[in-house]
Amino acid sequence: MSNFRPLHDRVVLRRVAAAEKTAGGIIIPETAKEKPVEAVVVAVGPGARDERGQIVPLSVKEGDHVLFGKWSGTEVTIKGEELLIAKESDLFGIVDGAY
Repeated sequence: MSNFRPLHDRVVLRRVAAAEKTAGGIIIPETAKEKPVEAVVVAVGPGARDERGQIVPLSVKEGDHVLFGKWSGTEVTIKGEELLIAKESDLFGIVDGAY
């Protein structure tokens, strides 16, 4: 990711792989899987500007696991990898440990 740096309050996300089977052991076919709504933050912008023009740093940092809205962000391919670019406000929160 060293060649791409998001601007303002945008973050670059790498989706966490979807589950291959249900809790009951049923294997989910590829066509029935929904895209995951959990991701790892790959890169962050410097932050948004407040009313006084001061930059407000983002609450997330590279390596954070986050949850985001199903229709959030824009899918892009960078160096052959499918990633998602979203605004920090599209993120619901940071996942701490297992949930």
